[in-house]
Amino acid sequence: QVLLLESGGGLVQPVGSLRLSCAASGSHFSIYIMRWYRHAPGKQRVLVAHIVSGGSTNHADSVNGRFTISRDNTKNTAYLQMNNLKPEDTAGYSCNAFLQEGVTTTPTTVWGQGTRVTVST
Repeated sequence: QVLLLESGGGLVQPVGSLRLSCAASGSHFSIYIMRWYRHAPGKQRVLVAHIVSGGSTNHADSVNGRFTISRDNTKNTAYLQMNNLKPEDTAGYSCNAFLQEGVTTTPTTVWGQGTRVTVST
């Protein structure tokens, strides 16, 4: 069973930076896509960014130019570098991975537990 563990959240002042990590653990799996979502109180969960195995990325308009998703395939880890943070970035951030365990199973999506980001003075 593959597990995802996010880390790096916390309290930061506006215009500050944080880097979130999403590490996948398990054995014999291949990750095709990794995504970061956020869920702010009273709002729907939204996709922030995704990265495919080849390295192509996409970021939501609201974070484009401030957030950067990346991944280290050797560590099965995705990162979300968040710069110039704003109070409206305050949310719970979760990652998921579309992956395949072994070579004969059906690919599936796995979610992490999430990490909290608060942008405030």
